[in-house]
Amino acid sequence: MAADVVDYQIYGEEMQFVEIELDPGESAVAEAGMMMHKHPAITMDAVFGDGSNQNQSIWGSLLSAGKRLITGESLFTTVFTHKGAGGKAKVAFAAPYPGHILALDLREFGGQLICQKDSFLAAARGVSLSIFFQRKILTGLFGGEGFIMQQLEGDGMVFVHVGGCVIRKDLGPGEEIHVDTGCVAAFTRTISFDVVQAGSIKSMIFAGEGVFFASLKGPGTVWIQSLPFSRLAGRMLASLPQTGGSTGEGSALGGLGDIVMGNNR
Repeated sequence: MAADVVDYQIYGEEMQFVEIELDPGESAVAEAGMMMHKHPAITMDAVFGDGSNQNQSIWGSLLSAGKRLITGESLFTTVFTHKGAGGKAKVAFAAPYPGHILALDLREFGGQLICQKDSFLAAARGVSLSIFFQRKILTGLFGGEGFIMQQLEGDGMVFVHVGGCVIRKDLGPGEEIHVDTGCVAAFTRTISFDVVQAGSIKSMIFAGEGVFFASLKGPGTVWIQSLPFSRLAGRMLASLPQTGGSTGEGSALGGLGDIVMGNNR
């Protein structure tokens, strides 16, 4: 099924949202709970699975939903369809945490893209979401995103959210780059993904960079994010008073300073 051709515009800097413009009869598919605003002529319909083919069989819907469940996503996606009589209508989807939205045309990347889990934001109807298994056990265990990643397939636009800033690397045949495993946001199917030891035992223990790096070898394209959500969540968790963290930024007295200054509440 050919994907709908949609127009779009991305707004914002660190907290972005994408506004998609639909012609009558066109649809966009998004993760549940991502909508920011929509035109009254656009209807919402929660569908079982990824919503890429609304005419598929019950078995196809179950298989699609099962794949989403394995990747940690909701069993349902939301399809937004322009059912008005004429003219264009817009629907917008917001990023869930600070970062950037990538607008990618799958036709430019051979119709397939491998992404970290939870990165999919929205897409034109006709793009399918499935799972991608790391073939090597070591890569699956220590590859940052684990054994399972998201695979986006089709010939339409997809909107992927990554944390912090993002950089695109186009690698030539045999060209290799080492990346922190959590910073691998997405890559094309032609990229060879593996893990390599970070260094000596001393480096692995005291350098704070983990035991393994992700090794990505071309040809293909890689997108690298500066702020993986796991890193952001870890720093927030470490700052909670319940875990021994301090809300007193820069205070030499730490928690005692919070009590003295009346901030311990």
